Order: sequence, then structure tokens, then C-alpha cells
Amino acid sequence: MSKQTNYSYQTKKGVAGGIFDIAPYSIDSRINGESAAGTLKYGMGAMHGATPGVDVKVPVTADTAVKFEGLVLNGYLNEMDMDGAIKIAPLQTVGIMRYGKAWARVSEEAEPTYGAALYLIKTGSEAGLFTTESTGNLAINGKFIGTFGTGNIAPVEIYNQKA
Repeated sequence: MSKQTNYSYQTKKGVAGGIFDIAPYSIDSRINGESAAGTLKYGMGAMHGATPGVDVKVPVTADTAVKFEGLVLNGYLNEMDMDGAIKIAPLQTVGIMRYGKAWARVSEEAEPTYGAALYLIKTGSEAGLFTTESTGNLAINGKFIGTFGTGNIAPVEIYNQKA
């Protein structure tokens, strides 16, 4: 029989899609416009879907800054599946932070530091993740406000986007 002999009272540093602090923010309700569960994830950047102002999706190469809706927030309403994963289902309502501070999913190659420019990846397996690399990515009106938390997340501040 095994027993737990090590206890940690330390809270994880951030949760993907979690609000960072009590600074002012704006959250809109949108519908997950992706057809497969788990494609859209908490902490990702989201773009207008088929009906702007109604649904959101993961970015694609053709998307421009005007289509950026915001960051997908974790509403802490979903349960884990049998594999221990939390997946946003198609047509499920999600909170989208238009401006404010939150924990964002960050690319493997990103080097987030306070004040670093914020870019959204539009292609490949990391589409929807944020990065510090400008080449081929979408400039977002915002910045990193710290370095990595627990895992590949970092705090970001998103401002109202330019039309």
C-alpha cells in the first residue's frame, strides 16, 4: 500500500484562461464555432466565426487583426472527461475577454517578459497560441505582463483592439 508523504501548499501559478487580477475587464459570451470538441481551448486567442459577434473559432492564415475577438476564458464549469482532459464542446458558450488581464496559452518558442509585444499564431499546431515572435503572426493590441506561470502559460494584458 502506498501513501502520500509529500504535501505542497503552494498554489499553481496561473491557469490557462484564468483572470490575472481585479483590473477592469470586459467579457462577451460567444459560441464555440469549431466542429470538434477540444479544438478551441481556454487561454487561446479567438477570431470571429461564421457570424461575427455570435461565434468564435481558432485563427487561420487568412484572418486579420479586425477579426480578433479576444482571449477564451476558463469559466470553471466543465468537468474532465475519462482521460482527464477538459474540452470545450461545439456550440458551447464561452467567455471571451475583449480587454483585461488573463493567463494565456503561449507557444513553446515564446520568451514572455514584462512589456514584450503580443502576437497571435495563425498557422500550424500552435494556431491560437500567443508568442513574442512577429514573423508570420498577427500583432495584437496588448503585451505580456510577466513570464511563464505553471506550464506554457503567461499573463497578458489585452487592450481594446483597433478597428
